[in-house]
Amino acid sequence: MTKQPSDTTPVEVCIITKDHEIKGTVYVSKYTKSNRELTELLNDKERRFLAVTNAEIMQHGSNVAPRRYDFLEIHVDSIMIMHPASQTLFKESSKASEDIAKFRELRNRLSQTKPF
Repeated sequence: MTKQPSDTTPVEVCIITKDHEIKGTVYVSKYTKSNRELTELLNDKERRFLAVTNAEIMQHGSNVAPRRYDFLEIHVDSIMIMHPASQTLFKESSKASEDIAKFRELRNRLSQTKPF
């Protein structure tokens, strides 16, 4: 387990690069406004690499299992998008689409039934 400095807070993030999607934890300052934490990490002129712990890397469009690392550094210039993982609603798959269709069908059937 990675020891974090006492003046930082862990934030689970999703990071998108040209070739990869990375999920993991970054550490932000406790003294930064909560809506500016990630922006300040990326805009820090002294920082060229972003440390990510508990990282999972998936290549775009690949069916290969994700690679996992306890610690990873990503060059900030390669980051296209970074957002808190808690803001990710869901990643729709064909299974999710099937489940949504089944739910809608069931809901339509139930709305057509007469009450007791």
